[in-house]
Amino acid sequence: MTGERVYVSHTPGDLELVQELFATVKNFPINVHVALEEVESRQSRARLEGRLANSTVVVPVLTERAAGSAWINQEIGYARANGLPIVPLYESERLRRGFISDLEGVSLDREDATVTVFNLLSRLRSVLEPLGALSVPNWYVRFPCTVPECSADVTLEIERSQTKLWKLHRHGKLLSTTCEGCSSTYYFEPATIGYVRREPGDR
Repeated sequence: MTGERVYVSHTPGDLELVQELFATVKNFPINVHVALEEVESRQSRARLEGRLANSTVVVPVLTERAAGSAWINQEIGYARANGLPIVPLYESERLRRGFISDLEGVSLDREDATVTVFNLLSRLRSVLEPLGALSVPNWYVRFPCTVPECSADVTLEIERSQTKLWKLHRHGKLLSTTCEGCSSTYYFEPATIGYVRREPGDR
C-alpha cells in the first residue's frame, strides 16, 4: 500500500451500487474506505471521522436517493474546509451544487458501468498521480495466483495511459500478465481492470 486513502461517502441505500463501482478500484495499491451514512454509536462515528480526516481524496456518491443526506453534505463540507480533493460521482448535474458545483467529477451512467468505472479510474488517477499513488510504475494490481498448487503472487503492471486503455477496450483487446510460478496467464478488461479469465501455463 502506498498510504493514499480514498474515502467514499454514500447513503446506505446505494451500498450495492458503490460496491459494484469500486470493486476494481479496491484492487489498486490504495486504501478505499466505503463509508456508511448511518452509524450506530458515537464511537463508530468517531472512527469514521478519523478515516475522513486521514483521507487523500473524498468521493461523494450523489444519487437521487442521496440528495438529502446530511452526512454526505457534512463530509463534503469537511473535505472542502480541510483542502482535501473531492471527486463527485453524480447521477445528475443538478445534484452537483454548493461546494462541489465547480469541481470536475464523474457522471454516473447506470446503463453502462464500464464507462463510469473507466471515468472514475481516470479521475482518481489524475488527482492521485501528482502524489505518486497511480503513477507509472506504481499503478498495479497484485494478487495471489489462483492455481491451487502455486503459491506465487501475480502482478499486473499498468504502464499505459487512460486514453490507450480505452482504445484497447474499444478494440476488444485485453491486458495480460503471467504468473512467474506456474506460467498461468491472467487477462483483464483494460477499461475497468476487471478480471476476465485465466489460462493455464505450459509448465
